Amino acid sequence: MVGAIRGLHCQRPPDAELKLVTCLRGRVWDVAVDFRSGSKTFLKWHAEELTPLNCRTLVIPEGCGHGFQVLEGNSELLYLHTAFYNPESEMGVQPTDPRLSIPWPLVITDLSARDKIHPLLPPDYSGINV
Repeated sequence: MVGAIRGLHCQRPPDAELKLVTCLRGRVWDVAVDFRSGSKTFLKWHAEELTPLNCRTLVIPEGCGHGFQVLEGNSELLYLHTAFYNPESEMGVQPTDPRLSIPWPLVITDLSARDKIHPLLPPDYSGINV
């Protein structure tokens, strides 16, 4: 669905994972957010438009959250992960968290039930040690 957002997700150690994300069909705005404690880019985000035509792949390091917004219908992403999914290690943050100030390019039309319950970052959030 155009405007849908998924994320922001990552896994904490010992299941922290590096992700490679590529768009196989359609167009998405892909976002990485640095949640690493002590990082010079802590709580900063970076986004790229991914399409099959631009052949970009976003590398999301361990300790960084990931999310995306669908810009074109029938979009399809390919994820490669360096760790298996472990729900006990999962961390999620609201994609509209004001501390992150991510300017999603479209009006948000859909957010999964799982993503709706993710919290805002607490004021004293100090990050993930990876």
